[in-house]
Amino acid sequence: MKLPLHVIEGREGLAGLLELLGASEGQIRFVGGAVRDGMLGHQVADIDCATLLMPDAVMERLQRAGVKVVPTGIEHGTVTAVLPWGPVEVTTLRRDVSTDGRRATIAYSNNWHEDASRRDFTINALYADPLTLEITDFFGGLEDLAAHRVRFIGDPLTRIAEDHLRILRFFRFYARFAYGAPDADALAACIARANDLMALSRERIAMELLALLRLPDPGATVELMENIGIFRPVLPEILADGVARLRDVIALEAACGIVPDAVRRLTALLPPDPGLAEQVAQRLKLSNAQRKQMMLAAGWGEAFPQDPRALGWTYGAESAIDRYLLSGDVGADAAIALLASWSRPVFVLTGKDIIARGVRPGPDVARLLQAVERQWVAEGFPTRDRLDRIADMLVTGR
Repeated sequence: MKLPLHVIEGREGLAGLLELLGASEGQIRFVGGAVRDGMLGHQVADIDCATLLMPDAVMERLQRAGVKVVPTGIEHGTVTAVLPWGPVEVTTLRRDVSTDGRRATIAYSNNWHEDASRRDFTINALYADPLTLEITDFFGGLEDLAAHRVRFIGDPLTRIAEDHLRILRFFRFYARFAYGAPDADALAACIARANDLMALSRERIAMELLALLRLPDPGATVELMENIGIFRPVLPEILADGVARLRDVIALEAACGIVPDAVRRLTALLPPDPGLAEQVAQRLKLSNAQRKQMMLAAGWGEAFPQDPRALGWTYGAESAIDRYLLSGDVGADAAIALLASWSRPVFVLTGKDIIARGVRPGPDVARLLQAVERQWVAEGFPTRDRLDRIADMLVTGR
């Protein structure tokens, strides 16, 4: 079986890179996601390669040919070649010397089967010759792809003991590629070792969780994970009603043409409590922007103004859309449509305009300016003439 030609077509500089790294001598192959996705007919964004060459030799050959190369993961045997169309990761064949569930000590190898044996799932251990495009499949990955099945390579408990993050990766790949019931051995191992997730860094957990939630429709998989206790060690705040809310949010996003957002979907799993959302965001070590988004979105349980634009004015259109999506209230779709096409107007009045109406500089200026703004928003952002009349009325009482 061969890798479809479209995977490599139009990628400027790729053929030259492969020749530099010994394609004609069998020293390099495509591996992993590019092969997997290509065989499924999916769009392939990134190209990864495995090679018999040592990392230093890879860098030396590319630098000598004028190809930009970055030692992105040199301690794990990975360097990145930067081509005109994008990066190509090149990793020397490896075997694990020791593992502790969080990190592995590796040694380089010259054996393709040994390199494949350390990978997580059969569908990720597919290699393709860059010249003939012939697939090398050591563990039945092609059959699993055809069956839309995700299986660990070898004993699932052993693979999870090597890297606990594989529990979450299993469910992410299941949500993305699988149909039907999950592999029974894999599922049993994930349930048995769920507490191992507590040994992982919060950043790694967040990375996998957000990657899962970013998929088009992870609702059924998240529900399965909640039902069997996968989240309990790391996100005990997730409850059954949160999973139901996530599924509603996914459906409403699709109905409204809103791009899926992983942080919004994570917030859906939690109770409507901004303080709790902040705690979860901090525990997962999310970015400041993500933490702020969660806190604002978690206010979806508060009362909504009659005009959705008023909420957009207070919190920003994106946060207001998050709240309407999470609330699922009747009319939320109309409010979302309005906010999606709304441009926030400019409140042009300043403190000088209040002072010009006879108010002495001081706290009263700010108080009156805020009162004018509130009335302007309540009236639906009327024109400057009406804004001036509002200011006159509130300052002079007429």
